[in-house]
Amino acid sequence: MNITLYTKANCPQCTATKRQLDKRGLPYTTVDITANARISDRLRNEGWRQMPVIIADDESWSGYRPDKIHELEARCR
Repeated sequence: MNITLYTKANCPQCTATKRQLDKRGLPYTTVDITANARISDRLRNEGWRQMPVIIADDESWSGYRPDKIHELEARCR
C-alpha cells in the first residue's frame, strides 16, 4: 500500500497523524506543502481545506483520524 501524508509546518494534527503511523509501523511518504506552493494549490483546488491530507491507494481523508489509521493498519496486515 502506498500512503502519502501531506503536511504543513506547525500542524498539531499532522504531528499526531505521523505519530500514529509510526507507532503502527505503517510506511508513508511525507510531503510538506509549506515548501511547495504548487502542491498546496493543487490540494486546495481539489477541495482539501484541512491538514493533514492522507492518500492511501483508493482512499483519502483529511485531519487527524485515528479510526482511519486503524483501518489502514488492518488492511496492511
